Amino acid sequence: MLRQWHGPRTHPIICRMDIMPAGYHDRPPYEVLAPQRQTLPLVLASPHSGTLYPGPFRDLSALDAQALRRSEDTFVDELFALAPDLGAPLVRATYPRAYLDLNREPYELDPEMFEDPLPDYVNTTSPRVAAGLGTIAKVVGTGSNIYRGKLTFAEAQTRIEALYHPYHAALAALVEATRLRFGYALLLDCHSMPAPLQGNPDLAAQIVLGDRHGLTCAPAVMETAEATLRGAGYRVSRNMPYAGGFTTSHYGRPAAGTHTLQIEVSRRLYMDEITRERFPAFDDLRDKLAGLILALGSLPAALLQPHPSC
Repeated sequence: MLRQWHGPRTHPIICRMDIMPAGYHDRPPYEVLAPQRQTLPLVLASPHSGTLYPGPFRDLSALDAQALRRSEDTFVDELFALAPDLGAPLVRATYPRAYLDLNREPYELDPEMFEDPLPDYVNTTSPRVAAGLGTIAKVVGTGSNIYRGKLTFAEAQTRIEALYHPYHAALAALVEATRLRFGYALLLDCHSMPAPLQGNPDLAAQIVLGDRHGLTCAPAVMETAEATLRGAGYRVSRNMPYAGGFTTSHYGRPAAGTHTLQIEVSRRLYMDEITRERFPAFDDLRDKLAGLILALGSLPAALLQPHPSC
């Protein structure tokens, strides 16, 4: 039986597309699905599958609910939900990516979105900001502008302080506890990707693995993940077109025994992107991803432990 941990307070599991009628942050920013006993040196994260849309945010948005949801990694937390049964914790975000993107630096913001000047410490020039996909996103996945007008920096600070920092504090604590327990840790950052808009979708990669081109995990991690997924029948790509985001680069310190790997799963494998209905293949994909978790958890410790120089 799984144990649900919600931080300092206990709350019921939230429903899909839960619209909060009042208040900004009436629920905790994340949930940890924890095993009764952690037996694998893995931590899994799903930062973009949150579905809790605050009422005040909806009032600020120019988009309807369906348009806002185009940025969600729909059902990704459920695709990897067998992790606790296998002995690894899964942390999943409560609030959606369109509201706050947890896979960014804490302050990657577009100054054109705000009515007041931004502090000097804000990163206003990153490629993510230029694409409209900073910590507070300007656009959803389809490129449509989210907001009717400009925001205040205080609004951004409220979201970052209430949601971003607690999520990453919890994730960092899980990774460090895993490293101390096993001598090393592997963080699997879980995402989904839309079907390709151009080219032949039957030739495109179905799963993309990212390690920042070899910088964030031992070679055996990438090799094992790729071989396991190819063996399960999927077309797999390394680092193209997704090499890993903030989480992958921030937590990945393989020389110190902390490894990170990002995984992007094509939504075309498991759901209709328009109706959001699950395909019959959903359960099979979930089971094969459980096989990936077990394969990564079974890697020889000698391949993942810190280098002697550390």
